[in-house]
Amino acid sequence: MPKRYRSDALAAVHEVAQGLAEAGAMGKRSLRDFDALCLTPVEPLSPAEIRALRLRENASQAVFALHLNVTTGLVSQWERGEKQPSGASLKLLTLVARKGLQGVA
Repeated sequence: MPKRYRSDALAAVHEVAQGLAEAGAMGKRSLRDFDALCLTPVEPLSPAEIRALRLRENASQAVFALHLNVTTGLVSQWERGEKQPSGASLKLLTLVARKGLQGVA
């Protein structure tokens, strides 16, 4: 999955920072700081927030799951609080919250 940046300007800044790190002119710690600045932050979502997000997008659990590349059962478990999204799934949910389903389609 390609990286999603807060803006085109921050994408350009991050690209320059990566080049500096590869050339040895910037340390890994500084590059991690740029990552935190430039990339879309990931925030935990409660079961109610996940359900509200899906309903806001007028999507069934099956359609929502298809966009997130997970199973319908997993979406159901998230909404009931039986499991918590993490990793790439949480990142995609954060992007859907900010940009809608079209942001991950």
